[in-house]
Amino acid sequence: MLDDPLFYVVVAAVLLVLFVLLLGLAGFTKGGDFNRKYANKIMRARIAAQAVAVLLIVVYVFLRGRGG
Repeated sequence: MLDDPLFYVVVAAVLLVLFVLLLGLAGFTKGGDFNRKYANKIMRARIAAQAVAVLLIVVYVFLRGRGG
């Protein structure tokens, strides 16, 4: 598993989702102009990153489940 490049791509995608989620939480807790200006954009970025991460996880499980 650790010698598989696709595994590292999946991990990177999950870490990107975590980063965007924490950025959104930080903006939400801080509030103010930053939150008003960027909250919706950050939420959309998180949803897009999650979609990509889930797709990569499904592809990884599918390919590795078949022995590929």
